This record gives sequence, C-alpha cells and structure tokens, in this order.
Amino acid sequence: MMAETLTIGKALNTGLRRVMERDPKVLIMGEDVGKLGGVFRITDGLQKDFGDERVIDTPLAESGIIGTAVGLAIRGYRPVCEIQFDGFVYPAYDQIVSQVAKMHYRSQGKVSLPIVIRIPFGGGIGAVEHHSESPEAYFAHTAGLKVVSCSNPDDAYWMIQQSIESDDPIIFMEPKRRYWEKGQVNVDTASAPLHVSRVVRTGADATLLAYGPMVRTALDAATAAAEDGRELEVIDLRTLSPLDLGPVYESVRRTGRAIVVHEAPGNLGLGSEIAARITEECFYSLEAPVLRVTGFDTPYPAARVEEEYLPDLDRVLDAVDRSFGF
Repeated sequence: MMAETLTIGKALNTGLRRVMERDPKVLIMGEDVGKLGGVFRITDGLQKDFGDERVIDTPLAESGIIGTAVGLAIRGYRPVCEIQFDGFVYPAYDQIVSQVAKMHYRSQGKVSLPIVIRIPFGGGIGAVEHHSESPEAYFAHTAGLKVVSCSNPDDAYWMIQQSIESDDPIIFMEPKRRYWEKGQVNVDTASAPLHVSRVVRTGADATLLAYGPMVRTALDAATAAAEDGRELEVIDLRTLSPLDLGPVYESVRRTGRAIVVHEAPGNLGLGSEIAARITEECFYSLEAPVLRVTGFDTPYPAARVEEEYLPDLDRVLDAVDRSFGF
C-alpha cells in the first residue's frame, strides 16, 4: 500500500490528473481553470500537460458552461465543470435542474449525462458577497442529481475519480477552507465506495453527523468532549444524495443521541431530513431529540462576520450539553 501526504487541493488535482490519463473523453471546463489553474489552483498544470482542448478556459457564463457540458455528455464526453465559487452557481441552476437532472429520466434511460459539477462551498475564507454559500440542499432536493462532499485528502483523491467515472450527473462539493489541510492518501486502493457514509471516530455516548468542512469541526469537538469524559462518535456523511444512513442508524441505536452539524441555514437544510429519518427509524432508542447545529437563517455574511455565523466547536459542544440535559 503506497501512501502520500497531500493537501485536499493537491489530492483533487492529482485525482483529476489520474482520470484524465486513463480516459481521453474526460474534459475540464470553467473560468480560469486553464492557464491560471483555477483560483484555488485545483487544476494547476493540467492545461499545460493535456492541452487547451481538454482543459478549457470558458467565458464568464455559468449557464453556458453547463449547457455546453450537456451537449458534450450527449456526444460521449465526460465533462468536469468547475464553478469558481459556490455563489456563482445560480445562473447555471436552470440548466442543472431542468436538463442535467432530468435528461436520463426524460429519455427513458437512453441518454446518460456523466457530468461532474465541482463547487467549492462553505465559508471561512473571509470572502466578499457571493463567494461563500452552502447551496447543497437545492441540489440534494432535486431528483436526478447525486451530491457528494469530501472532507479529507484521501476522499478528495478517490471521490473525484469515482464521480467522473460514474454515469450519473454528480454535484461535487469541495470544502474550500479545508483545501490546504494535509492528510495521508492511499493512492493504490480506494478506502470506500462513492455513496457511503463512514464512521471516522468511534464513541458510545452521542453521535455527531457532519459533512464537508464541518467534519473537522466535529472531530475537534469530540476531542474536547473526551476531556470531560464524553466519548462522541463522529460520522462523515460523504454522500448527501443519496443519503447513506445505515451506519447512522446503527450508531444512534447504540448512543441514543444524535447531533447534526452543517454550515447551511437550518430551515429545510440537510439536517432537517436527517433528523426526520433518524426519528422514524430510531425512535425507541433516542434518549433526546435529534439536535441541529447550523448556520443562521440569514444570507452568508461577508468577511470577518462569518466567525459569528459559522458553527464552531463551542456551538457543537453546547448542543451536546443540551442533548444530555434531556
């Protein structure tokens, strides 16, 4: 087993390179993805090595990027579209929900659209308006789309390859403030299939559920809670649509408590669906209601005000205390 230490950003870059080497039908397209290598340098060096017909700098037109990808996918290509920042995806929303999500169903399975739409999402980088959003619930709600989110370098490396090789359209959510965090990557064997959740820390007292940028926050909270004698189990959901809640149910039936953590606003967020399903499946095992720690029901604030908005270790630990208060 060969392992390398990579950042999440470099793991994504390396994963993209590997799949492009294997399959000449894989194309990358987006704003500044070529010569610049993307604003976060995720596609750095790929245009130099694969040419400007496979790594394509597009006009600043998200609807055009996705619309072009639909045509390319129908013709047998596997386009990977980068949305430069999460808040820029909305001009492409019509194409995504009206065409990308529905073409396979509309054609009774005759047409597949193997399109991956990469979206750096979440806050924590002190950006201006439209540069920090958590739009995952829009896409998870849309039948015909699959939605995944990596939280560590190993998953970044493998999940981007698995997504591109899938025949389904996939929204690939990348935790932008975690791009520079390092970790071990097993470059020989994938540690998990694409659409499964995974226990990343075991514990017997309560279950923390998170995805993307909040997995690190949940793990930090579990470490802090251990100093007070509480062992928290942490599950990285990884796949937001379809949700893989089997490991979640198994955990909650043991711990009796569940707290869901995400950056997006609480109203109709992923946490609402997860809480409902846990309640349906684990009602007689619960010692307390399923609690949520989320962003507030306001637009993402800009710059340093994010620090007041984003769930942090203290808010997660407060929810754990509330759970044990029942």
